[in-house]
Amino acid sequence: MDTPLLLDDKLKELELKAVEARKLVIEMLLEAGSGHSAGPLGMADIFVALYFHILNHDPKKPDLRDRDRLILSNGHICPIRYAVMAMSGYFEKEELKTLRKINSRLQGHPHRNSLPGLETTSGPLGEGLSQGIGIALSAKLDKKKYHTFVIASDGEQEEGNTWEAVMFAGKAKLNNLTLIIDRNNIQIDGFTENVMPLEPLKDKYIAFNWEVLEVNGNNIREFVDAVSKAKSIFEKPTVIIAHTIPGFGVSFMEKDFTWHGKPPNDSQAKKALEELRTLQGRIQNEG
Repeated sequence: MDTPLLLDDKLKELELKAVEARKLVIEMLLEAGSGHSAGPLGMADIFVALYFHILNHDPKKPDLRDRDRLILSNGHICPIRYAVMAMSGYFEKEELKTLRKINSRLQGHPHRNSLPGLETTSGPLGEGLSQGIGIALSAKLDKKKYHTFVIASDGEQEEGNTWEAVMFAGKAKLNNLTLIIDRNNIQIDGFTENVMPLEPLKDKYIAFNWEVLEVNGNNIREFVDAVSKAKSIFEKPTVIIAHTIPGFGVSFMEKDFTWHGKPPNDSQAKKALEELRTLQGRIQNEG
C-alpha cells in the first residue's frame, strides 16, 4: 500500500498530534513515577506519522490480516507508543494513567498479549530486528503485501545479534522490511560515541546490502518522504536513520542523556507541559 501524499493541512494536523502525544507522555511518566523520558519525546513525530498517516491498520480490527506490522525493539520508549495508540483508538486515554502499575496492561515494556495491536513482546534490546525479519520473510513466503516496520535504538547497534540480523536481511533481499533507527546519540550510560562508537553507521549498512536513507526524525515531512522512497526499493531492505533530539520539545531534557531513564517530578512536569503548550500554540498559529 502506497503512502498517501502529505498535504500541508495534514502535516499541521500531525505536528499538533505529536505535541499532544508528548504532553500525554509527560503526564503518564509523572503519574507512574518511573520510566523513560528522552526517547519517547524524541520519537513522537515518527510514531504519529506512522499511526496517523503511513500504516495500514485499523484499531477496530487490530488483527486485520493485511495490516502493516510495527515492531518496537527498544521497548523502553513504549510510553510514546501507548500514547499514540490511545489517540488512535486502540484503548481509552484514561488507561494511560496506569502506566507501570501492578496489573496494568501498560507495562514498562510492551507485552504482546496485553494490548490489541501489538505484534511482539519487547524487553531485551537487539531482538526486534530479528523478529521483524521473521515476519517479513513469512510475508514473502505467503505472498502477502503488508509491510513490516521495525523501530530500534541506536544503542542496540552495539549488539552483535543486530548485525547477524542485518546480514541475513541483506542476503534475503527483504524489500518489504524497513528498519527505523532512532539516532538520538544517547544511551543510559552516556553518549553512544563515547560508550561504543557507531559511526560510520550508514556505511556499515551499505556494506551489508541495505538501502540507507538519513532524515531529520523530528521533521514529519522528511520522514514520510523517506518511507515512500523505502517502499519503492525492490532489491533490498531499507534502513531509515532518523536523527532525533532526545527530549524534543522540552528544553531542559533535550540532548541530555541523564533523561534517558528517569521521569519528571511535579515541578519539572509542570514546566515541560508549559513548554509543550507554547509549542502547540506556535504550530496552530503558523500559516
